[in-house]
Amino acid sequence: MPRPDHEEQEEPLDPTMERIRRKMVKLQLVSGGILLVCFMAVIAAIVYKVSRTPASAPATTASSSLSVPSDQPLAATARLPAGFNVENVSLSGTQLLFYGAIDGDQKVFIFDIATGRMVADVSVTTGQ
Repeated sequence: MPRPDHEEQEEPLDPTMERIRRKMVKLQLVSGGILLVCFMAVIAAIVYKVSRTPASAPATTASSSLSVPSDQPLAATARLPAGFNVENVSLSGTQLLFYGAIDGDQKVFIFDIATGRMVADVSVTTGQ
């Protein structure tokens, strides 16, 4: 078993190598500091995102969410005027668009399923 008094001691480095060693230690400290600051910034961003409350939806888009019962289909009736000839139907979110003609005039009706009522009655004309 080696005894402590007989251990080899390191010889001191020459001045040029000592200067390079000090620069390397300083570079490691600076790099470690920068890495620590970046890590703290990432942790702060994560905490900020998690602690933020979600923004509430505007009141005008209240009809965009539709709750459908699990035991039965949703029932709604879109009352279109008598004589309205449906040419096309389109769905966007909770709104149905009925495009067609009544007495030769082009019309668009928009029915909101969530509220269960007609929300728009648009007459379509050409610029004559």
